Amino acid sequence: MVRFHFCFSLSVCGFLLGTLFGCGGNVTDPRSIETTPTDSAAGPAADSSGASLMSVQSEPYGKGPNGQNIEQYLLTNDNDMTVSIINWGATVTSVMVPDRDGNVENVALGFDGLPGYLANAPYFGGICGRYSNRIAKGLFTLGDSEYSLHINNEPNHLHGGRLGFNRVVWQAKPVEDEERNSVGVKFTYISADGEEGYPGNLAVTVVYSLNNDNELTLDYTATTDKDTVLNLTNHCYWNLAGLESGPVLGHQLELNCDKFLPVDETLIPTGELKSVEGTPMDFTKPATIGSRIADVVGGYDHCYVVNKSEKLPALVATVTEPKSGRVMTVHSTEPGVQLYTGNFLDGSDDVNGFEQHTGFCLECQHFPDSPNRPEFPSTVLRLGEVYRQTTVHRFSVVD
Repeated sequence: MVRFHFCFSLSVCGFLLGTLFGCGGNVTDPRSIETTPTDSAAGPAADSSGASLMSVQSEPYGKGPNGQNIEQYLLTNDNDMTVSIINWGATVTSVMVPDRDGNVENVALGFDGLPGYLANAPYFGGICGRYSNRIAKGLFTLGDSEYSLHINNEPNHLHGGRLGFNRVVWQAKPVEDEERNSVGVKFTYISADGEEGYPGNLAVTVVYSLNNDNELTLDYTATTDKDTVLNLTNHCYWNLAGLESGPVLGHQLELNCDKFLPVDETLIPTGELKSVEGTPMDFTKPATIGSRIADVVGGYDHCYVVNKSEKLPALVATVTEPKSGRVMTVHSTEPGVQLYTGNFLDGSDDVNGFEQHTGFCLECQHFPDSPNRPEFPSTVLRLGEVYRQTTVHRFSVVD
């Protein structure tokens, strides 16, 4: 019997390039922008009784590398669900949800304060871009031009490079959506032409919003003034038993994915879309994450092909944590999902002491190395097009 129900959703909504670039096309480096602090946000939004306590509040979180104000935004509804996000990397710092007994705990791995997020080697909770996942040897060709990207995951480019979207300051503005009856925060970032080697001035928006239907929605859009490649994701690490509970190997996972992408020794796809049947990659029926992880060299860090659906966002995954009773389902418009089992968490200060396999990621995205694989779904964003994506994490509790 389902007793509690929560939803965490991520989608990408559009805004015009000129809104951010201005009439002359000049680009302001967001790393030099100080986000204006806001004492309180849009809301509260009243429910049918007029007594809603929904709100989004902000509080100082520290100073960025160039003295920018870093703010933390707390989205709260009437159902004991709270999500915290900072404008450094548009990063989710905590997701508080109840277990079957009503005990509220944080289920998203993170750091204790801003210093950890400034480096954020594991990408805890951040927005990854321009290109999440790997591009082989940091090279791709678009049109008649070859582009060379920063190599930060030898010998490949990973999650946007040395300074990906998780390590920049985003402008932040509280928002209210009367149609959704929600409150939230809109984050905007302009990635300049040539940043980390990518072409085009890219304007990106991410909107986090929370309503009293217990839906946390992230709406992303992006536009460019020059053809480029783009692949965005959120990099939350989840532990549905709570952060002090140890490894996630006992979590039960079911994936709506009949195929996966085999990889080479550097974790670049070989190009094959292989059936999961009869392999340790098969989660088409519920199985614990740890049941066959020893048969996967290095642990799970693989992209799965989401089964096609007439309805989008499509079901991607269901995860159940038996001891707490928490359940998380994931829906997405993306063609792939990267299952990562925290293989490189090593207990060091760089990862806030989290040990190997104490969190898992389900990163909804396009396939790795797509710019070099014309047979994969395209990640090219052309001038005049709008990039859109939706991913939904829905939380519930079962007996």
